[in-house]
Amino acid sequence: MAWIQLRIHTHRDNADMLGDLLMDQGSLSITYEDGQDEPIFEPKLGDTPLWQDTVMIALFDAGTDLAPTIELLESMPFLGKGFAHKIEQVEDKDWIREWMDSFHPIQFGSRLWICPSWREIPDPTAVNVILDPGLAFGTGTHPTTALCLEWLDSLDLSNQEVIDFGCGSGILAVAAIKLGAKKVTGVDIDYQAIDASRANAERNNVTDKLALYLPEDQPANLQADVLVANILAGPLKELAPLIAEKVKTGGKLALSGLLQEQAQDVCDFYSQWFVMDPVCHKEDWSRLTGTRK
Repeated sequence: MAWIQLRIHTHRDNADMLGDLLMDQGSLSITYEDGQDEPIFEPKLGDTPLWQDTVMIALFDAGTDLAPTIELLESMPFLGKGFAHKIEQVEDKDWIREWMDSFHPIQFGSRLWICPSWREIPDPTAVNVILDPGLAFGTGTHPTTALCLEWLDSLDLSNQEVIDFGCGSGILAVAAIKLGAKKVTGVDIDYQAIDASRANAERNNVTDKLALYLPEDQPANLQADVLVANILAGPLKELAPLIAEKVKTGGKLALSGLLQEQAQDVCDFYSQWFVMDPVCHKEDWSRLTGTRK
């Protein structure tokens, strides 16, 4: 089936009104994009912020006559006659195949590979984690996840207990088990993350070594030899005492989800409990590591 799409630049204050209007005009979907390279890194819990300059993309059936819609939009005071827009033909594709083709096996460190289930495993003798993109964050493609995976690959996890704090898709938890950890505990505030982690553990046949909890259900006095937390700078500072007490004396810590400009502040804060290593960077992101005092 072919489609046409209408692209419109608008201010975020008008986005909801414009989206509702386009849906009333027969749009099948609305997509929001950043119009001016204005990243939003740490929205408040429950917020869905938009960019000041938001690009709205409305998708219509190819047979739709958009002239009446354009005429209606021109009557809107916040757009006006001759407002900037673009109408494009969208090629009919096998979108599922297009999506699948964008994911490839990726190597992290010397031993570890993350492989989509539909791709051939490049090195059967390596440590291979089978993981498909899903609802929960974490496929290995983001620098913060890559930094954590590379760190885990560098450790000797034999007979070690690991906590994945904010486990998301379970990619770090499953990788730790595959790299030799005897037990991993994953904790996340989102039940969908717990479900995703469990599904990925089942896919990799490691469910017997992975325990998953919402924060309110986790065991009292939970501690581990290694803790990795790939979340965001705000929660990492707010939860620092809790995170610190979960790492045994002499245990290892890795924190990611930090922008470079946030890293030193968080590093200094954690030095209350840990002997911190030099900050490691990848693109605009950073990873902190340390040893529990």
